[in-house]
Amino acid sequence: MKVDQSLPLEYGTEQNQMNILGFWIFLGAEIMLFATLFASYFTLEHRIGSGPSGAEIFEITPVLIETFLLLTSSFTIGLAIHAMRLGRQKAMMGFLAVTLLLGLAFLGVEIYEFIHYYHVGATLQTSAFTAILLTTLGTHGAHVTLGLFWGLFILIQIKKRGLTPATANKSFIFSLYWHFLDVVWIFIFSFIYLKGMM
Repeated sequence: MKVDQSLPLEYGTEQNQMNILGFWIFLGAEIMLFATLFASYFTLEHRIGSGPSGAEIFEITPVLIETFLLLTSSFTIGLAIHAMRLGRQKAMMGFLAVTLLLGLAFLGVEIYEFIHYYHVGATLQTSAFTAILLTTLGTHGAHVTLGLFWGLFILIQIKKRGLTPATANKSFIFSLYWHFLDVVWIFIFSFIYLKGMM
């Protein structure tokens, strides 16, 4: 395996470059998934039937906490990749661990939010609006959950094998995924919560 020293470690081999290109293509499919969910949401958001509207069920505090946690985690994953490129394995692992803890805290607040929705009568069966709302939020939450397990496996691999072109490549691809989830959350925050509270 020939490593190109002039490139960052995660791009160092031809296989690594193909992995990154392949992941960008995968993200294109993920964009289509969330675009479909958003299009469905905008179509159904006013179809509340006898159920509650967004203005009645959305609470600003949990949403702001979720946003703070996820955007901070985007910053810490950036710091992890920066530390990786400097060859500072311990710092990289530390920032990656903080990213995962922030993601876990985000999920905790989201679970609290889903319990709140259930208690106020906003379930999958209540109306078209609550069904698409919970589906959209749940799909994003499932992606965050997957990311937590993925990031944990990468941490374990770096601990065992150190920073190699393979572990650097996996870490970089994970960071792309995590940033993507943060971008999706900005759309959820802006076009579902803020718009729904107005």
